[in-house]
Amino acid sequence: MDFEQIYKSYFKDVFLYLRSLSASEDMAEEITQETFVKALKAIDTFDGPKNIRAWLFTIAKNTYYTYCKRKKMYAYEELPDNAGNPGASFEENFVDEERAFLIHRFLHNMKEPYKEVFNFRVFGELPFEKIGLLFGKSSG
Repeated sequence: MDFEQIYKSYFKDVFLYLRSLSASEDMAEEITQETFVKALKAIDTFDGPKNIRAWLFTIAKNTYYTYCKRKKMYAYEELPDNAGNPGASFEENFVDEERAFLIHRFLHNMKEPYKEVFNFRVFGELPFEKIGLLFGKSSG
């Protein structure tokens, strides 16, 4: 399989995975492009019998973390002021923000590989069978 075919076959999967990790669609697209540039440079080191999708996801994850470090982005950054519902009362906004904070804290503190499985399933929209293949496990 040539690299152009790899790009066409896996671009959407890598983009959706990065979109699940990143704060914006633009950031996910930028990191996806960078992921494929890195993959192209390292394609000679890819072990053929292994899953190329898992290899690309690993490059994408590492590229994302490097990007965040470079931009000094952290998981606990505050949400923008306009993130809440402007028509809701102060109490409703407070409860929603508190609930969102608790969810983010729980997700941030999840241990690997559970966090990565959650991201693949919820944000990457991968079925359990494909997630199992990525980890070399059964879908159960």
